[in-house]
Amino acid sequence: MNRELILLRLGELTLKGRNRYRFEAQVIQQVKRLLLPFPACSIRQEYGRVYIDLGDHPFEPIAKELSKVLGLHSYSPAIRCGLDIGEMRLAVLESMERLKEIPKTFKISVRRVNKEFPYDTYELNRLLGGAVLERYGQLIVDVHSPELDIRVEIRDKETLVFSRVFPGPGGFPLGTNGKAMLLLSGGIDSPVAGWLAMRKGLRIEAVHFHSYPFTSERAKDKVIELTRVLSQFAGKVTLHLVPFTDIQTRLKQECQENLLITLMRRAMFRITEQLAERQKAAAIVTGESLGQVASQTLPSLHVIGEGVNYPILRPLITLDKSEITQIAHTIGTFPISILPYEDCCTLFVPKSPATNPNLRVVHSQEKMMDWLEDAIKTAISQTETQYIVPESQDELDALF
Repeated sequence: MNRELILLRLGELTLKGRNRYRFEAQVIQQVKRLLLPFPACSIRQEYGRVYIDLGDHPFEPIAKELSKVLGLHSYSPAIRCGLDIGEMRLAVLESMERLKEIPKTFKISVRRVNKEFPYDTYELNRLLGGAVLERYGQLIVDVHSPELDIRVEIRDKETLVFSRVFPGPGGFPLGTNGKAMLLLSGGIDSPVAGWLAMRKGLRIEAVHFHSYPFTSERAKDKVIELTRVLSQFAGKVTLHLVPFTDIQTRLKQECQENLLITLMRRAMFRITEQLAERQKAAAIVTGESLGQVASQTLPSLHVIGEGVNYPILRPLITLDKSEITQIAHTIGTFPISILPYEDCCTLFVPKSPATNPNLRVVHSQEKMMDWLEDAIKTAISQTETQYIVPESQDELDALF
């Protein structure tokens, strides 16, 4: 029997009633996908938990992959042994030996799932804690706030011993709350918004607007790489590359300068809504954060979003830039986002963009642009669609 395993906890997913099995199945599918490079691993499932038998694989590279499993609450490397007290004592001592630093205080926490086990919890705490004190005489037992909590679960046919708990991303499994379209620029904010949307159970398709030759091929490559990072959490992300040059240049020539960003964003939303309808998505996700730029004041957000009927989800709306940047570092998008390749919006920013646009004036401006509807249809018809998968894992595409 292999003694090395990882215990996965699914957290709030176990509270989802009849949907629980569907949610758990989606988490297990994600775990299986990420474990394809580790063929010796195997997965088994019990109520509210999943176990990964490591085979001959080390814990650390698998832990790195588990940090990408949306819906995973936490996980622990564990030692498996039999129901013999001597084996349990050895497993507890082995868990101590694996610590990088021996703490000053500890306790033993026993959970007897097997109610027929002949020793009660008090006796087990004493017997197992005694083994630790015999080996590490300097340690002190602290049952209230110990530096180390060695957990022992006695199950029907085996015992699990673990002391380290690593947080997972949490949230809901990918796709369990539907699909949405993500407006993806090359900046810091929108990839973070996409990740937060995925973390809440949304499968996303990304929509990027490019204005070649005003924006370079490198700017487009940058967005593809950002999408590739997001695909690590999803297995595959569909990316729609929308040509926006004609619409932008004509808007710049014909509209009031201070309303340029407002009208550009409204056109983007209308294109994204039609793509969402075609792709059977149910919402639009943006990286807007309240007050961050002129187009993200409350009046601007209202006027820009008024042109579409789909729900607009703004995961970053109340976050500070520092909070957004921290998440970008965590998920790995930040180094790509700061590459110096401009997106189409930043290149067309007027000197004094409207922060309180008048909806009546905006409607009047759009009414005079009898070419806009046809231009939107043309942009959609010329949209390039790519399917982005994690680097060196193209073979996973067949799973989705």
